[in-house]
Amino acid sequence: MKKIIITAICILFISQITFAQVGTKGEDRNEEGRPVKEYNLTIEQNEKTLGGVTAKAMSINGSIPGPVLEFIEGDLAIINVINKMDEETSVHWHGIILPNFFDGVPYLNTPPIKPETTFQYRIPINQSGTYWYHSHTMLQEQKGVYGAIIIQPKEKSLQYDKDLAIVLSDWTNEKPMNVLRNLKRGNEWYQVKKGTAVPLSRAIVQGGFGAQLKMWRDRMEGADIADIYYPAFLSNGKKLLEYPAFKPGEKVRLRLINASASTYYWMDFGAGNPMVVASDGVDVQPIHKNRFLFAIAETYDVIVTIPEGQLEIIATAQDGSGHTTIRMGNGKLFPAEKIKPPNKVEMMMDIDDDNMGNQKDGDKPMDERINMEQMNHNAMQHKDTTGDYTHNERMTYFNYNFLKAKEKTTFNPDIPVNELLLNLTGNMNRYVWSLNGIPLSEADNIIIKGGEVTRITLNNLTMMHHPMHLHGHYFRVINENGEHSPLKHTVNVPPMQKVTIEFYNEEYGDWFFHCHVLYHMMGGMARVFSYDTPRDERLENFPVQELIDETDHYYSWGLAVLSSNFSELSFTSSNIRNEFNIRIETDYNQNSELEVSYNRYLNDWVRIYAGVNSENEIPDSYDEFNTVGLAGVKYFTPYMFNVDVSIDHQLRPRVRLDKEILLFPRIFLEGEYEYRADFGWVNDLEENKKSFEGEDEWLIRASYIVSRNFSIQANYNSHYGWGGGLSVRF
Repeated sequence: MKKIIITAICILFISQITFAQVGTKGEDRNEEGRPVKEYNLTIEQNEKTLGGVTAKAMSINGSIPGPVLEFIEGDLAIINVINKMDEETSVHWHGIILPNFFDGVPYLNTPPIKPETTFQYRIPINQSGTYWYHSHTMLQEQKGVYGAIIIQPKEKSLQYDKDLAIVLSDWTNEKPMNVLRNLKRGNEWYQVKKGTAVPLSRAIVQGGFGAQLKMWRDRMEGADIADIYYPAFLSNGKKLLEYPAFKPGEKVRLRLINASASTYYWMDFGAGNPMVVASDGVDVQPIHKNRFLFAIAETYDVIVTIPEGQLEIIATAQDGSGHTTIRMGNGKLFPAEKIKPPNKVEMMMDIDDDNMGNQKDGDKPMDERINMEQMNHNAMQHKDTTGDYTHNERMTYFNYNFLKAKEKTTFNPDIPVNELLLNLTGNMNRYVWSLNGIPLSEADNIIIKGGEVTRITLNNLTMMHHPMHLHGHYFRVINENGEHSPLKHTVNVPPMQKVTIEFYNEEYGDWFFHCHVLYHMMGGMARVFSYDTPRDERLENFPVQELIDETDHYYSWGLAVLSSNFSELSFTSSNIRNEFNIRIETDYNQNSELEVSYNRYLNDWVRIYAGVNSENEIPDSYDEFNTVGLAGVKYFTPYMFNVDVSIDHQLRPRVRLDKEILLFPRIFLEGEYEYRADFGWVNDLEENKKSFEGEDEWLIRASYIVSRNFSIQANYNSHYGWGGGLSVRF
């Protein structure tokens, strides 16, 4: 008996230790009488296999996603974040209204968590709903630093039997910095890999050549949806997430969180009479929705009723490149739909019609029209335990009109209103993102005053959706429900559309506002809203510039073209405004040319540069080189031509022109032309005579892209003749 008692005590002791390590350390009350709920979260680097894809990762308490943090409205949350990595980290409490110092944006309002240190967050919980947490340091969120937060209200207002948090995410085996570097260099591999690229041949066959030309005229390759190839999309870390224990008739509150770095999802429910009851943690008037578009960083609470069988929910990546599946219950499957990829040529043609003022689908928003064919193709009649659904009832297009606040959300009309226009802008070719054409690294803070209402028109001038998130505040998303427009912390702004939000200025300090496509934020689409109040003394040794510099890194890449007739090597290192280039060209007869230059971007399309060019003065000999200084201008023109005009210190002008086209799904066609002239303005000046020499060179190259780093190519060069070989990107 004594041994049994000792064993029981040991088991109880061990279980308490384990519980403290992965979750709460127990409850107490602070001096204000609040119940205290304390968690320990340990962030460490390891290798994880999720959805069959293995990658170097960052986990929280050993898992991806991290543990679900549960609170009750009125608690004091104490969260100890332990950094076991060899780099800084941070945690932002997404959607939580909290003291500025604990918001979790490193260097802006919270100190970074240095390696082998612990930071304690103390957050009074004054709200209820579904939220989430994630790293706000560099690209760590992509590597697994995220998890769910559930806050129960003091009094339950909705009827359901069980809670289930589901965290959606995208997963890559690439280093996130390499992903961003690949986007910066303009490599189309991700679109080719996914099969979502639109070659010119397809545009012509489908009657979209005119629309393609107009895209090129506007310096855009085509309609874009998602930038990155992901080998896996996950629900709570799994491609297929199953909960067989749910029983028929049980009502389950699904707390859906889109923690993806750059993926929107079409959510489709096979059954269960899904009722949307909350968005971004705030209750809304319940509404039946079988399908909706789920933006990055949003949360939706959906109550489903388990049918006499297995309820299936499918989250399909917006571009149709993959999906993740949730199944609840047992028995007969009530299948959901995998949304087919949208027709991007049709999208371009619709955009062209929109620009021409041809509103062929009436007054529907553009995003609604471009999904019309997709929805018609995929809509289906089927029966579940809740009844029949017709085509139209199962078709839902993206807008926020289905969200209606339970109470009026308007502000007192006597409160002063400060109106702002923020254009969402970007350069897809260089992957630089901005607001009003200005990236974060070059922008001033947006000053707001306490006691006012800030009203912002978000005008999306790009071809991509942008989920815009404001820290520390809730804003009204103005929709057709007027006084009952919903409150949210993240709002999706569709391509070429406007959305108006407004919020009451009642905080202090500096708050981050940014696109929650992680790679867009890191590309500069962010601002700081500042109440212009004194900075917290605890941040004295943490300059804000460190945060700003994160969005203005130098990214470097290179290309080696190894051909049977000649070879060339190019290398580029660039941040938002500055760029360094090296280019070497050589054949196999002792002819070579080297050019080194520094480029300064004046705007998205124009850069000036200065450099040095050195090449053989005597053909077929390395014995003597002619080295000149040069200066010039490079211009990325409408219809996407690169034009380079320069002159060297001997007053000899040079013009270069090049363009690349995706002709077939994996075949690129590239053309280059160069013309040099020598008017003898320097060499013949002493002899008082004029002479003229002109020389041109041109190249046509076809490349078959095999992988991100390799292409097979064949070319014709006017100097070197026919050749072929391999292109290597690094």
